[in-house]
Amino acid sequence: MSARRRWLQGAAALLLVRGVLAAGKIEKGVYRVRGDARINDVPAQAGMDVKPGHTVVTGRASEIVFVINRDAFLLRADSRLEVGSAAADVFRIVTGALLSVYQPGVPKALHARTATIGIRGTALYVDSGADRTYVCTCYGEAQLVPLAEPGAAESVTTRHHDQPRYVMAKGAPQMIMRAPVVDHTDAELMLLESLVGRSVPFAAGDYRRD
Repeated sequence: MSARRRWLQGAAALLLVRGVLAAGKIEKGVYRVRGDARINDVPAQAGMDVKPGHTVVTGRASEIVFVINRDAFLLRADSRLEVGSAAADVFRIVTGALLSVYQPGVPKALHARTATIGIRGTALYVDSGADRTYVCTCYGEAQLVPLAEPGAAESVTTRHHDQPRYVMAKGAPQMIMRAPVVDHTDAELMLLESLVGRSVPFAAGDYRRD
């Protein structure tokens, strides 16, 4: 995605944040849909619930923003997310990319194709591929566990996109590698946190890398 298009999305997200904060409420279910997004094969619409056992899928040039309990999610185009467990504390990003923010103090787990990520009140951007999983712990604490070599797990604690990582598939010479910050913005994080009545833990500003 071009830098200009990501910038425009970030600016739009900031406008949405202002509107949500002005409304002063915590959202439930689907907040916004662009393009083709489906929940259990049903076309998604604003206000629809997303519950444990549901699968959320987006098509080309599409995205969906939704809330489950006190966690908020932005699922990118060409992605598939499965919500597991009765408590909605386990998620699986089968393919594609997910930006998400989680309630502090409530442990969660996010499974990707090459990694399991233990979540501790964290914001994450994850892009799940067959050869590697990109993980940016935008702020908070996460445990990155390579599926191919669990003993190579790494604990990451960050304040502002400090330690993005690639978690590699079996056969890579190193299981966890440093990575750049890509494809997500502070404005998007601000939007997600605002949907669940929280603020980002850093100074406002549209930090982005494309």
